[in-house]
Amino acid sequence: MDILSIIGVILAFAAMIGGSILKGSGVTSLLGGAAFVIVVVGTFAAILVQTPLKTFLHGMKISKWVFMPPALNPHAVIDKIVEWSNVARKQGLLGLESAVEAEPDEFMKKGLQSLVDGGEPDAIRNLLEVDLETREHFDTSGAKVFEGLGIYSPTLGIIGAVMGLMAVMQNLNDPSKLGHGIAAAFIATIYGIAFANLFFLPMASKLKSVIHSQTQVRVMTIEGIIAIAQGENPRNIEAKLKGYLHG
Repeated sequence: MDILSIIGVILAFAAMIGGSILKGSGVTSLLGGAAFVIVVVGTFAAILVQTPLKTFLHGMKISKWVFMPPALNPHAVIDKIVEWSNVARKQGLLGLESAVEAEPDEFMKKGLQSLVDGGEPDAIRNLLEVDLETREHFDTSGAKVFEGLGIYSPTLGIIGAVMGLMAVMQNLNDPSKLGHGIAAAFIATIYGIAFANLFFLPMASKLKSVIHSQTQVRVMTIEGIIAIAQGENPRNIEAKLKGYLHG
């Protein structure tokens, strides 16, 4: 669970609601059904036109990573690779067959299976790098769904505000409706900018950060597996892989 993301969402709501109360507008001033429909439905309509269905669905699927990112333990990965290296050094690469069956991570399993099959280091690297680049590209495309939502949302907010002002202009003969009408018109602008800057764009950035961390661990995994294929000393492998650790 990402505590910072949860705190951020709570503070975002607190800032909007608290700010509205302190300004004297009250909570109800932030409520606007028409503005919500124009901004939210319109924003998602725009992103659906822009994005292939598979990418959009993947973006929705990985959105949970903002609050529950995949567990990454590079230290455990290094320990596992060093263990494999020791087994390969004592029993040969075929001694890793049992490790292939027990490995839950598909990426590591693919690399380990290539080792057991006697693949050349360059061939193993090419195989894993293609897998890595494909995964990273697809995940990043999913993150860009929220980036797109953040780009379109303010524009839809402006459209909503203009539509609200048009409605106000049609009622100029009734001064009692002007104040409420103008306030309602600007709710759409608030929705558009708030959704973009408090939710959509931060979500996109957080997802990209998670994807980058995953990629770093997988790059480290590739280097470890290649080192085993080249018959490097387990101590040297461990020292090399620890160079990927930070923080």
